Amino acid sequence: MAGMALRVAGRQLSQSARSGAPILLRQMFEPKSCTYTYLLGDRESREAILIDPVLETADRDAKLVKELGLRLLYAVNTHCHADHITGSGLLRSLLPGCQSVISRLSGAQADLHIEDGDLIRFGSFALEARASPGHTPGCVTFVLNDHSMAFTGDALLIRGCGRTDFQQGCAKTLYNSVHEKIFTLPGDCLIYPAHDYHGLTVSTVEEERTLNPRLTLSCEEFIKVMDNLNLPKPQQIDVAVPANMRCGVQTPPC
Repeated sequence: MAGMALRVAGRQLSQSARSGAPILLRQMFEPKSCTYTYLLGDRESREAILIDPVLETADRDAKLVKELGLRLLYAVNTHCHADHITGSGLLRSLLPGCQSVISRLSGAQADLHIEDGDLIRFGSFALEARASPGHTPGCVTFVLNDHSMAFTGDALLIRGCGRTDFQQGCAKTLYNSVHEKIFTLPGDCLIYPAHDYHGLTVSTVEEERTLNPRLTLSCEEFIKVMDNLNLPKPQQIDVAVPANMRCGVQTPPC
């Protein structure tokens, strides 16, 4: 029942109070896995969250949180990653009071488990958790309460998407998730992915709806493309997945 601490009826989303000051947003990069970590904060309350922290850069992230005078409430993962170990467990030690968060459907350990429609609040802001499975069964896209930005994890990348050939992936499920849960957002909603391998940092819903070479295909064509990518096995998968099932801890569970 831990997830209940974050749960609010989805219909209340549009009624959430907004701070007069714009949200604080920092996008940070980890080069080995090409992972983006996002720091979001309320400038008035100083409450903040981190999305998709990486173990190797957790010290950097904690330092930035302290420098900006923020109080980190949650270290949130969009899914159980295969290409890096999450920094959530370490951040709980570096920043006391921080709690780890992941989808219940991921099967991974965390302080709090979220489900489709849950809200994660920080100050006057909130992120809506939209289940977007397909890359993994537990993938979640986090949408800011005014629908101005979405953090899509590996479900939707800039001109691409996450692979579906391991971790119970399913191309048809991913296609439907993106079209139903992300492409239904306003066209000018900013898309912030978990990775980029070409130096791009942000896109929009309209750009991806019209320019994404995979997701503008029919579902049948998309499935064929995804079934024939023939990508190499992620280098860290044998270490990362077991650790991430335990909140980023490689030996006993957190």
